[in-house]
Amino acid sequence: MTVLAAWENFYVIVGSSAGALIGLQFVVITLIADTPIAQGQAQAGDAFATPTIVHFGAVLLLSAVLSAPWRGIATAAVLWGLLGLSGIVYEIIVARRMRVQIVYTPEFEDWLFHVLLPFAAYLMLAVSTYVARSHVGAALFGVGAAALLLLLIGIHNAWDAVTYHVFVKKQGQHETGPRR
Repeated sequence: MTVLAAWENFYVIVGSSAGALIGLQFVVITLIADTPIAQGQAQAGDAFATPTIVHFGAVLLLSAVLSAPWRGIATAAVLWGLLGLSGIVYEIIVARRMRVQIVYTPEFEDWLFHVLLPFAAYLMLAVSTYVARSHVGAALFGVGAAALLLLLIGIHNAWDAVTYHVFVKKQGQHETGPRR
């Protein structure tokens, strides 16, 4: 039995939650799909909506990797490290997309939850790979913290997107009348 066996319940819960939230995101996107699309809306979606699915997907993938029956920690550590490095690169892309999109001016909270905190979570994954060589227990807590942080970021960002579409976009649509 490996040290990962002690984390099995954690990753079943976190991974299941991420999978369910991915499905819920698709339902929400389907429900708002009939709203009029403004110029630059696709760019805003790439900057704000897509990262939420990516974070949930990262948590689901991480949970699957850490629930696999590995004989040791090394292969799992390499895989979560690659996920961390990929996430860091992706966060640089997200930051660029947030700067160039023209639909919405990001506030500090947007930068915090769409760039800074996810960057920190992915960095934690990458660093945990190196920590795993000498401090496996600490590394696994770092990976668990990163997974939970990405899940909570995704929940926040999904809620933020829904409330934006319901209270800001729809409100503006009602004030000007329906577009046809």
